Amino acid sequence: MTAPRDDALPDPDIAPSLAELERLAAEAYARLPGEVRTVCQGLAIRVEDFPTDEMLDDLGLEDPFELTGLYDGRALTERSVFDQPTRPDVVWLFRRPILEEWIERGDVGLARLVAHVLVHEIAHHLGWSDDDIRDVDDWTL
Repeated sequence: MTAPRDDALPDPDIAPSLAELERLAAEAYARLPGEVRTVCQGLAIRVEDFPTDEMLDDLGLEDPFELTGLYDGRALTERSVFDQPTRPDVVWLFRRPILEEWIERGDVGLARLVAHVLVHEIAHHLGWSDDDIRDVDDWTL
């Protein structure tokens, strides 16, 4: 897998738009192993500026900057072949919290950070715990 290109932003002096973060997420998704993409068919990836109040309430969070991404759905490990889908599973990426973390850290490129958040949320779709996710943290390197 090739590393994300952090020099791919149109203007480094202007905050990247929702569309630019969507592009970075799509590029990161395309770099995932084919086996992962196969089991993620039907998974929607959405980019918004902030999580909704309902999302924050469900997680017991008050500060929207605390949440860079969220998997909203039922993990593959919790499904049965007899289950009927009720709605699509969604990985949410939140632009403003991601940009805030990127600026505060200063030690990681934006494309790499977007890829990291995306992989983390996809891993939840696969049914992995946060500990499992830490073990494969470098999928996108």
